[in-house]
Order: sequence, then structure tokens, then C-alpha cells
Amino acid sequence: MEKVKAFSAWLTKWFTLFVVVWAVFNYFVPATSIWAKSYTNYLLSIVLFGMGLTLSLDDFKRILTQPLMVIVGTVAHFIIMPLVAVALCAIFHLDGMLAVGVILVGCCPSGTSSNVMSFLSRGDVALDVSIGILSTVCAPFMIPLLMQLLASRYVAIPWQSLFLNAVKIVLIPVALGVICHTIFGQKRISKVTPVLPIVSQVAILLIIGVVVAANGPKLFQAASLMAIPVVILHNLCGYGLGFGFSKLMYKVYPKGFRYAQQKAITFEVGMQDSALGATLALTSFAADPIVAVPSTFFSVWHNISGSVLSSWWRNHDDRHNIHPDSDNGEKGSALTAGAAAEAKEPAAAKAE
Repeated sequence: MEKVKAFSAWLTKWFTLFVVVWAVFNYFVPATSIWAKSYTNYLLSIVLFGMGLTLSLDDFKRILTQPLMVIVGTVAHFIIMPLVAVALCAIFHLDGMLAVGVILVGCCPSGTSSNVMSFLSRGDVALDVSIGILSTVCAPFMIPLLMQLLASRYVAIPWQSLFLNAVKIVLIPVALGVICHTIFGQKRISKVTPVLPIVSQVAILLIIGVVVAANGPKLFQAASLMAIPVVILHNLCGYGLGFGFSKLMYKVYPKGFRYAQQKAITFEVGMQDSALGATLALTSFAADPIVAVPSTFFSVWHNISGSVLSSWWRNHDDRHNIHPDSDNGEKGSALTAGAAAEAKEPAAAKAE
């Protein structure tokens, strides 16, 4: 099992590089993954079933213990990212199915990668996970609604198909995973959880391979290439607006939106479940696989940007002695906290 954990950690570390290499390989050898086009929904269902296996009822109870931050973070995600997608489509004059693809990835729930980035940046991982759970559960309802409101100007939106596919791909697998966790218990589930990241990453690689293989030469057409700067700006705007929003909420409710929570909301807003976007594109817009291209670009880019941002944030905090649990990222707060801890030690010793 230790070898499995080591391999999982290694694969996670180099996953972005694997995505790029795999995408290039499938561009030149499309037969490698095109066979899986009819199975992308099952592949993502396996990923989300694995996510459900790691969740217990206590994870859902945590949403109830801090409902304001979780609900506000989820609402911010479903407002900021879809509206930014629409704005970018207008600015870059995108239309047709490519615009639909950009808006689709903007309407998706937050990506699981945000949990890792929040952890690496010393953010509030529990809040990050809670927002991710709630946004994922809401996805089958929010995606068709938002797509109908924001993307119907480009094409007739098959909202019924989007809803049914999202329920089958998202809600049912997650629910089954939670049920299995409840029935078998943490001890037994922990025996298989080290394998889950490997299974998830292989499934996501296959989905990306299908998108690349299905679009082939279309990827290098001018219209498709225009999606790259749009996706990059979409993600970066999500980070910026998510952080700005959490800073604003700190002024309203400083007790709940402190520095660690601001980091979590930043990643939860800016990072999307792009694998879900690609899968829904391939199932609900099967005649136009180019709809899945923005989600594929997003999948590669947000892992790169998230890693860079989390690393920068951690180094920035260390350089300015900012305590992870500071109120609002005050410089020198780590030194103040250390001095307070040292002051308590002699007092405790004296009391003994």
C-alpha cells in the first residue's frame, strides 16, 4: 500500500505534465482514446463515486455548522464564473458552440483540485471541501438553469439533457459513494482510498484524450485557439474576484471570512470541475464536440495557475511572517503569535 501511495503522490505531482503529453499524443494518434467517447459519463461517474467514498455524513454536517461561509462561497462561485464567461465571450467576440463551451465550464461547480491548492497555501481546507460538496450537489440544478439563461442566445440549450446527465453523472455516484462509506465505515474504506486518486487521474486523462481525439485539427483553428486566452483570463479573473469578494465579506463579517477562509474562497471560485464540463459537452452536445475544448484547456491551465498561486501565497506569508490563522493577513502576525505563545509558557510553568 505504501508503494501505491508513493505512486499516487508522484502522479499527482506530475499530473499537469501528463495531461499535456497525453493531449499531444492523442492529437497525433486519435485512435488511442476515441473509443472511449461513449464512456466519458461513466468515467467521470467513477471519479465522483470515489469522491463520495471519501465523504461521511459528518462532512455534510460541517456545512450546517458554518452555513453562512459555505452558502456565500457557493453563491459567489455560481455568480462570478458564469458572468465572467459571458463577459469574456463578448469581449473576444466568441459565438456559436465555442462560446457555449466557455459558458459551460463557467457554470460548472468548483474543481476538486482547489482542495489541494487550498491546503498548499495554508487555507481553510474544511471550508474549501464544504463549498465543493455544496456546489457539486447543486450542479445538476444550477448548470441547466445558468446555461438556459446565459447561453441560449447562441444555441438552443438541451437543458433537460443537461439536468438528467448531471444527475446521473454527479448526484447518483456521489450519493452511492456516501452510502458505501456509511455502510462499510471509515476503517474499511481507508483500505481503498489510496487508490482513488490514481483511478480519478487516469479517468480524467481518458476524458481529455477523447476531447482532443474528437476535435483533431479543429484545435488549431483560429476560433479554437482563441479559447486559450479566454480560459486563462477566466481562471485569473475568478481568483481575483473571489479574493476581492472574500475581502469585502471580511468587512461585513470578520469572524467568518478571515485570511484562511479568503484563500479557500479564492480557489473555490477560480477553479472549475472542468472534467464535468468536458463530459457534459460530449454527452449533451455530442454533435459538436468543440464545446468540450474550453473545458479541456481549462483543465490544463487551472492546475498550472493553482500550483503557482498556492506556492506564491505560501512563500509570501513566510517572507512577511503572516500567520495562517491571522485575521486579515496582517504582516508580522506570526511573530506576534509566537511571542504570545512564549509568554504563556512561563505562566503555565509558574502555575504548576
